[in-house]
Amino acid sequence: MAATDTGILLETGTNELEIIEFFVDERTPDGPLRHHFGVNVAKVLEVVEAPEGLAPSPAAGHPSFLGAIPLRDLILPVVDLAVWLGMERQPNRNEPIIVTEFNNTITGFLVSGVTMIHRVNWTAVEPPSHFVANMRENCITGTLDLDGHFALLLDLELALSELDKTYAVHDPAVIPKAEERFRALVADDSTSVRQLLRQNFETANFEVRVVNDGQEAWEALVEIRGQAVREGRSVTDYLDVLVSDVEMPRLDGYTLTRRIKEDKDLSRLPVVLFSSLISKGLRHKGEAVKADDQVTKPEFATLTERVLAVIRSRR
Repeated sequence: MAATDTGILLETGTNELEIIEFFVDERTPDGPLRHHFGVNVAKVLEVVEAPEGLAPSPAAGHPSFLGAIPLRDLILPVVDLAVWLGMERQPNRNEPIIVTEFNNTITGFLVSGVTMIHRVNWTAVEPPSHFVANMRENCITGTLDLDGHFALLLDLELALSELDKTYAVHDPAVIPKAEERFRALVADDSTSVRQLLRQNFETANFEVRVVNDGQEAWEALVEIRGQAVREGRSVTDYLDVLVSDVEMPRLDGYTLTRRIKEDKDLSRLPVVLFSSLISKGLRHKGEAVKADDQVTKPEFATLTERVLAVIRSRR
């Protein structure tokens, strides 16, 4: 069961996060069916009430796009989350818009209601089942038991990618190729991101091992560390860099990085964080756990350049 105490600011590297829980009411022949979801509070700027008359435009590039509304000094694009999830939303009065900021983009998501904020540990977040992982091209990143009912953690970056083609495949010609063969361990809970990172790093002349989350990455590093100790060598003789997402079930990227940098045998391994959470306001979190560099999604081509720069500088 998830704790809901949010009175203490979260420290970086404790494997904790705060989830804002919300719901979407789906219209069905038997009446409204409520679905519970969650998103990291670090991505949420505020929650505002949707204006009356908000409706999709026939000219919109995607059926979930509801146009833009004024919000103080912003023109806020709004996405109907129910439509993006393939549901017919049951209209309610005073529906909220969750205003988010990630990928250096501010976006509003229309939902049926917002409930509360839960403070949880990433170990309580279960990776999605095989069935759930195949929904909407893997739009679910994890499941969480919140006081007796389950909430699905949504990959809102995927929603943006469908609207602005952020994750379009990049031309391999723009990926810099290293003069020698390097070895990278890549941790990300998104299937599509893992595939693209593997492609880009292999193009850049890396031998790549990809894992699904921070816990798998840590287990792989422990195995490498054991081999290095047995053979009297450095971990960097077997691996040149770890590239890690931040938000991952079981073990997040901040906690993974802290563990590495506090370990006498692993501390020399360069760590580059690659996440939609990396922004001017949140960069201090990666610095606190001594990440060697931080790159915001979706700068895939920039990532390979920055990783190469970190490896060369550490040498």
